[in-house]
Amino acid sequence: MVTVRKAAWEQRLQRALTCEGARPLLVLVEGCAGTGKSHLLRRLAHLPEIAEVPHVMWTCGNGGASLAIPDEGPVLLLVDDLHRAGAAESDRLRKMLEKPRPGLAAVMAYRPEETARAGLPLGSTPVRYPAELAVLRHRVEAWDFQQVSEAVTEAIGERGTPEAVARLLERSGGVAQVAVDLLTVLRDTDGRCAGAEVDNAGVPVRLAELVLGRTEKLPEEHRAVVWAAAVLDEPVSGPELLAVAGLSGRTSGAALTAALTGAALVADSEGRYVLPVPLAAVVVRECLPWSVQQELHARAARVIGQRQPVDWAALARHYRNAGQVRRWVRAVERAAQAAMEAGRHQEAVTLLEQIFASPLVSQGVRGRLAPVLARSAVVGLRSDQTVRVLSQLVEDASLPVAVRGELRLDLGLLLNNQLGRTDLGWRELERAADELRDERADLAARAMAALAMPQWPRGSLEQHLSWLRHAEEAATASGSEAARVAVAGNRVSLAMCCGDPQAWRMLEQLPADSADPEVAQHAARGLCNAADAAVWLGHYDRAAGLLTEGLELSARSGAAYVGRTGLGTRLLLEWNTGCWSGLDARCEAFVTETADMPVLSADARMVLGLHALAQGAWGRSVEWFEADAAAATACTAAPLAAATSGGLIRLALARQDVTAAAAEAERAWERLTAKGVWVWAADLAPWAVEATARSGEMAKAEAMTAAYTAGIEGKDSPVASAALEWTRAALAESKGNWEEALLHYRRAAAAFGHMHRPYNRTITAEAAARCELAIGNEDSVAHSLAELAVCARTYTELGAAWDAARTRAELRAHQPVDERRPRGRPSYGDQLSPREREVAELAATGLTNREIADILHLSHRTVEQHIARAMQKVGKVSRTTLAVPRTHSE
Repeated sequence: MVTVRKAAWEQRLQRALTCEGARPLLVLVEGCAGTGKSHLLRRLAHLPEIAEVPHVMWTCGNGGASLAIPDEGPVLLLVDDLHRAGAAESDRLRKMLEKPRPGLAAVMAYRPEETARAGLPLGSTPVRYPAELAVLRHRVEAWDFQQVSEAVTEAIGERGTPEAVARLLERSGGVAQVAVDLLTVLRDTDGRCAGAEVDNAGVPVRLAELVLGRTEKLPEEHRAVVWAAAVLDEPVSGPELLAVAGLSGRTSGAALTAALTGAALVADSEGRYVLPVPLAAVVVRECLPWSVQQELHARAARVIGQRQPVDWAALARHYRNAGQVRRWVRAVERAAQAAMEAGRHQEAVTLLEQIFASPLVSQGVRGRLAPVLARSAVVGLRSDQTVRVLSQLVEDASLPVAVRGELRLDLGLLLNNQLGRTDLGWRELERAADELRDERADLAARAMAALAMPQWPRGSLEQHLSWLRHAEEAATASGSEAARVAVAGNRVSLAMCCGDPQAWRMLEQLPADSADPEVAQHAARGLCNAADAAVWLGHYDRAAGLLTEGLELSARSGAAYVGRTGLGTRLLLEWNTGCWSGLDARCEAFVTETADMPVLSADARMVLGLHALAQGAWGRSVEWFEADAAAATACTAAPLAAATSGGLIRLALARQDVTAAAAEAERAWERLTAKGVWVWAADLAPWAVEATARSGEMAKAEAMTAAYTAGIEGKDSPVASAALEWTRAALAESKGNWEEALLHYRRAAAAFGHMHRPYNRTITAEAAARCELAIGNEDSVAHSLAELAVCARTYTELGAAWDAARTRAELRAHQPVDERRPRGRPSYGDQLSPREREVAELAATGLTNREIADILHLSHRTVEQHIARAMQKVGKVSRTTLAVPRTHSE
């Protein structure tokens, strides 16, 4: 429900009706059409504090003969549409208020813009309110962002994006009825709801008839001011409005007065004129003949062209609708340039795409503006239309080779970054590098530097290093500072990704304080890429600092896409460092926000898959891992693909499907070997080696461990070093070498703890305790059980329900006989027993009875009984709703 802010007058109303001897009360509620006055009256009628008080609801316009209230005792009189009261109704209400009886509380709602006399809701003369009557006034204000957001959530749930909320607030003006009517349309749509869907919802019938009816009531010679306001579609001064309307002399003043009096227009706090609801402009324009619209737009262009500074975007809109194509193109170009200089690249893309969508624009103009569009699109967000435009232009043989190469460069970057079509993007960048090599070495360097990034699903480290060398040569030859910084940023990224100890020194040389916007964008990209690489290396404190700096610089320089990549990195950082509170919600919001950009949302999808796995929600885990081919090689960055495969292998092992686990391990290891960036095996190697060993291929598992050992030698990657200890431990445990496994697990746990990665520290500490118990040394049993207890608590604090349940089951299995629960079942009454709660939590995640039985070392029949009792005690009919919050003591 939309939040209702209880005003002081409502408390006064309650006292007037419930306190003996209280003064009679009148509350005049005013608000423009659709602001929610009727809803307010209905809510008052159902206030629990005055539920026992008789109330009378009356809507004016029906005559006053039957309006009657009790003669004695408290009574609440609720009057709606007071502005429509006829003579008899007004007379009856005036008499009631001029001689109020004790116990009367009246709330009367009206539209101030439709009263016969301004400020006099009950006729043309003031009411003679007696001294004993308390008279208050309350204005119903438009909804704010929070209230619109709540209405969106109530109507369409999580499909509503922040962009949709902002657009709905803007178009409705916060008028509650308009917002609700639009949401009624959006409720019947499918998929994600953003700003475009709000625009496509049209104009609600109620609003259209209200605005058109008020305009029609004006004298014919005065209606032009309403038309002009609709064409301008912004608050404007009186002289500007009249100039666009084409009115002057006495007619102009009379027209403004008539429009205001008839509520066809309103004046804002600055004395500017505007339609009552922004969306109303659409329906007014639609009802005008096209010739009239063109004339009004031509006048509007003349008016706006005289402003200083000129609003080129607004001027372009009016030139276009006036049919003045050449002036429209020039204005769009100026507007796009201004937006680019201010860092508003997405706005520039939107403006320029209008040019390419119009058949009236010549090929020469398209060729001249295409590079401008491409440059903005690369640093902005996804635009399929821009990709289509560029895809056509790069095949236009009439364009010079260097121009095609420049467009192809940006097309390749768009295909890879925004659309995730990495194979096609790679080919376009290779062709761009070749086309630009001779005439535009600076742009050729950018294409080559992009191909040097090791995150590409395709290509080996040797290939990336080769492209980097070519890029450095081209940048030096070009003499361009922007090209030099672009290449330097990617050189830092490549070095960081590989764990090169010299990368930190290279990073310090990035010109983050440059005043050149293009240079600043490249520096921002370098910082955010370095932050991402630092997360994969395990340098979490450094990553956090780089991320803050990179996000700030991307915001200042207008690099929207770079900023989004940084936000994805932040989610990954929070996962690794155990900041799991609210993480699912943050990830899901980011996935929704970037739903049409699979490369950007991949971080969040993987985190959601890993978190669901830790919670025991294995079905949901698979859905996130496989969503939009998150685990495939086609569009997923190489480190994400490796980590996702690690999650899939662990899931298959948990389900006792060793064959599937080993198959996934083989595929992932082949990809990693081909890439050659071994520090990215940290989230894959322990699980891949375990799966391979458990499948009976011990020699292969040993070879994998040796390759990983050699691959990270000399690398600056704390997480890779810790994962190597874990991998060696998993291999030793698979062989039954418990002492060796214990040693390596403890080293891994210590290393993960030092870098503040609590989940992995706990997994390896649990494994160490498990190996220590397997050794069978009675002197160490107490220590092992204490360590398992700590692990269980840590898992619970993190929210890893599956891990916590597994560890508690291990504890019970090794608990000394004299410490176990006495024979006989303790009575928990209607409360869940600890075991019932544990089973219920796992059942709620979607695990099968067999899977729960395997985790908790119980029989299938015992699990069935626990679930049945839990459902009966908590009154649930579905096992998926069984989750019961734990108390702090548990």
